[in-house]
Amino acid sequence: MRHPDPTRRTFLRRSISTAAVLGAASSSRLLGANERIRAGLIGAGGRGRGLWEDFLAQPDVTAVAVCDVHSPHLEQAASMGKTQVSRHPDFRRLLDDREIDAVIVATPDHWHALQTIMACEAGKDVYVEKPLSLRVAEGRRMVNAARKHGRIVQTGSQQRSGAHYARAVELVRGGRIGTVSHVSAGFIRNAMPGYLAERTSRPPEGLDWDLWLGPAAYRPSLPLTPLHHFRWFWDFSGGEMTNFGAHDLDIVRWVMNVKAPTHVASFGGRFAVKDGGETPDVQEVIYRFPDFVVNWSVREMNGTGGGMFMEFHGTQGTLSLTRSGFEVIPETWPLSEQPKQPRSEALKDPGSEQGKSHVRNFLDCVKSRGRPNADVEEGHLTATMCHLGNIALRTGKMIQWDGEQERIVGDPEANAWLDYEYRRPWKLA
Repeated sequence: MRHPDPTRRTFLRRSISTAAVLGAASSSRLLGANERIRAGLIGAGGRGRGLWEDFLAQPDVTAVAVCDVHSPHLEQAASMGKTQVSRHPDFRRLLDDREIDAVIVATPDHWHALQTIMACEAGKDVYVEKPLSLRVAEGRRMVNAARKHGRIVQTGSQQRSGAHYARAVELVRGGRIGTVSHVSAGFIRNAMPGYLAERTSRPPEGLDWDLWLGPAAYRPSLPLTPLHHFRWFWDFSGGEMTNFGAHDLDIVRWVMNVKAPTHVASFGGRFAVKDGGETPDVQEVIYRFPDFVVNWSVREMNGTGGGMFMEFHGTQGTLSLTRSGFEVIPETWPLSEQPKQPRSEALKDPGSEQGKSHVRNFLDCVKSRGRPNADVEEGHLTATMCHLGNIALRTGKMIQWDGEQERIVGDPEANAWLDYEYRRPWKLA
């Protein structure tokens, strides 16, 4: 393990253990409707640069600084705007900048909690990529930090800002497809034989490996390039469960107007994709709510019927919903007096833009101080569902969940998976 040099060790101690001082020393200004929002980017990989492009396209955003622990990514992001920006290999130096009003956190999942909380303490609003957290307890701390410091925190669940998703919510809640007792959703692709061409025995050139690991347990390398494939390792993410599962389950909660399941069971494993990754290539998760069931699936070893899918099965029809739009398929009641009579009306909706609308919603809320479409609390509740699916898989147990206390009922072993100990010197206040 590479230890920080004396200057860096001093900076770590000052930045982490006295984060409240950092927040007190930072400026936090109220913005008028016509004022510009000064933004910084933390995490300039592919997704980070895509978000940065959406932010830079907004007429009221001024780019101030970019940060990444991988120097090529840092330089790529710094060259994207029309103005000069500060470059920071260490995100804490970006948070020290009083000229920044809002930050984008687009780092791997294991960094989301620390960077979001420290940004809130520094008086900055935050757009943080989904999934919100790596573990359940982190998410609750993120919500608490946002509320304590009065910060706007938007989870990067962009479907929440899609107009056709909002129309689907209204339609289902209005009873258009009857009583919904079953929801099926998931993601299918063929990733065979895995990322064998990208296997490696060392971190990439230009990467500060120790800082990339951050609070995660130290390891000398990953068997796959970490910049692209961190998602397939438990220390940094939760596989497709917290990737596409976070998108799917967020919409399920929104449409069905629920916060948390009562029971969760899961089965799966990494059966066919043998490239060194750890997370499942097949996973089935069942969520029980008081009056309906959700089945979420992932399959990465066969692409038939591929892509994202989501269906709300009601007594009068089925609503099929994707990013491209939705369709209502009427049901008939074969045992009724009119067995061939459709119980609802067929309908198609062409879909709507989501990504730029989500960024715009965040920026508008930075100015108005209203809650954004994917407020940190919503991001936390959705990420919790994902984490519970993985906990059920990894423990081999059906979980009974107390959503009010955010604890697994009667199972200390399973509850141990709700949090984890950060690698020193990293810690949450």
